[in-house]
Amino acid sequence: MRNTNTLKVLLFTRDTSNNPEKLTIYARITVNGKRAEISLKRYVSVNEWDETRGRLHGLTYRARLLNSYLDEVYGAIMDAHRQLLREDKPISAQAIKARYLGQDERHRTLMELIRYHYESQKGMLRPGTMKNYYATEKYLKRFLQETRGQEDINLKQLNYKFITDFECYLINGPELQKGNRCNNNGAMKHLERLRKMVNLAVRLEWLDKDPFANYKKRYRKTERTFLTERELRLIEETTFSGRGHERVKDTFLFSCYTGLAYGDVKALDVDHLRFGIDGNLWIHTKREKTDETVKVPLLPRAKQILEKYKDCDERLVHGKLLPVLSNQKTNVYLKEITKACGIHKNISFHTARHTFATTVTLSNGVPIETVSKMLGHTKLSTTQIYARVLEHKIGEDMQQLIDQMEKRAGKHTIGG
Repeated sequence: MRNTNTLKVLLFTRDTSNNPEKLTIYARITVNGKRAEISLKRYVSVNEWDETRGRLHGLTYRARLLNSYLDEVYGAIMDAHRQLLREDKPISAQAIKARYLGQDERHRTLMELIRYHYESQKGMLRPGTMKNYYATEKYLKRFLQETRGQEDINLKQLNYKFITDFECYLINGPELQKGNRCNNNGAMKHLERLRKMVNLAVRLEWLDKDPFANYKKRYRKTERTFLTERELRLIEETTFSGRGHERVKDTFLFSCYTGLAYGDVKALDVDHLRFGIDGNLWIHTKREKTDETVKVPLLPRAKQILEKYKDCDERLVHGKLLPVLSNQKTNVYLKEITKACGIHKNISFHTARHTFATTVTLSNGVPIETVSKMLGHTKLSTTQIYARVLEHKIGEDMQQLIDQMEKRAGKHTIGG
């Protein structure tokens, strides 16, 4: 259908403060004789303004900079008009103004996107993952309030600068959680979650382009904390009078000997115990985080821990294999346990998973492919991050290579 509307865009100045040295620049949109005006919040003096061109006089740096901005405004208003035409929307001065300002129904906001993401992912993402998204939302709201004085922004305002400003805020900004600032990798995790939500907006056509297109995350390699064999023995051989400390110690050790994460240990019930093809007792479960199937043969120490709690209330009433406390309480007790054992490391429950991968399996010659399968990883590279090969294992492997090379050299000498 042919467009018969008449459109005119005029850039002009108006004296709003009775000060000829501070005229406000406006954009006037006229469609079929009806007007809508937008204050551009830019100011010029009478001598600087060229009424005929609707631009500043001269070639000074200020004039070139402001004229470039006015060209962008003009282009954006014309683009808003073209968008309305393509969408077959009613054309009016007010409609073009609303589209330019991002105030029409087409422009969704960041908080709308976050709410939609929650609704669409409900039941698909694990509670722990959703908790992380809630934290990202909280920090985005604080960022908007403290740096822009806003509760929300239009999605069209998301750009490379917004992303880098948010990154800077997370790393250098105020204390965010428990009196601590966000470290680099923590900031990258928040930006990764924001990026996933932005990708959803692009797929929904709420955004025309991806503001993350030129952004690159920068993770820093960190040392993975794990317990050495000696430290593992120290915890095993230390008894605690408090029931809470003893239970946390045992569930932690169970994880050290199975590689299961906190949520997976907490979810274990009697149905997860199976006899494997080797006739031994195995754990058959799925990782809470990825839903990957995990099958782990039970080592003797893990069996002993299960045997210790076979008559506890959790097993008898709820069918749970172990009496697992809350994650927060567990980590508080763990710090007290390691301190009592003279272990000066920053330990969390997840340290047990690293310990299984390094001290319990890899350092004892278990192939990394087998370890990867037991950890429930889909990529071997993930296991290589979690499971460091210990120095003495490297030494043993290299000694075997030296022995083989010496044998070969000896054969050549005899044969010669």
